Amino acid sequence: MSALIRMRLAGFLRGGRILPPAIAVLVVLGVIYGGGASPAAVAYGYSAAALFPVLAWQTKLLLDTEPDVQRRLARVAVGPRSEAAAGLLAAALLALVVCTLAMVTPWLFHGIDTTKAVGSGTALGVLAHLLAVPPAVAVGALASRAVTRGVRNGVAVLVTAAVLVVVLGLQGSITPWLVPPVMATARALNDVKAPPAATLVLLVTWATLWSAVSFTLYAHFRRTRS
Repeated sequence: MSALIRMRLAGFLRGGRILPPAIAVLVVLGVIYGGGASPAAVAYGYSAAALFPVLAWQTKLLLDTEPDVQRRLARVAVGPRSEAAAGLLAAALLALVVCTLAMVTPWLFHGIDTTKAVGSGTALGVLAHLLAVPPAVAVGALASRAVTRGVRNGVAVLVTAAVLVVVLGLQGSITPWLVPPVMATARALNDVKAPPAATLVLLVTWATLWSAVSFTLYAHFRRTRS
């Protein structure tokens, strides 16, 4: 399975499909940190929220890089579970690399206020990005061609999910469990002080359960449509 992961990452990178999401990441980071230095927790919380749709889009592009025939051959060679897992793991690894760069970049341009809770704010920023990665990968996987069977349907799924994450996330108490806690995490970190431990536990549980349900749906669709 490791060879399949490397092959998919190599195809995505060498094929140039990484360029559009990479440019989008630079634009997002430029907008967030272009206004000056912010406390680490606040900056990273909104960085993770802003990167969510980009990571989902990146996942879809990576999973769609491989031709359908080649994907089916891989399923025969390594088994359907390993083939599907290899794609998700490749997307997750790439998303973690992007999140790492997103956390390092503002330090190069003095985008983090070093006078306000840098250590705890950075730790909370790491958590915020880790909470954004699994749901983003799940959304991108559900929008991939293997599930939607077409570019138009995939784009519709991706855009709808991104809009719902923002709109329902901003509503707070209205159907919050329908979307991952991307906006909820950003709001929880919108202060120099660390949020209560109970809030962090709730966010972790929320993101874990939402991702588990989404990956289960992805496995179901891959099983019935591939």
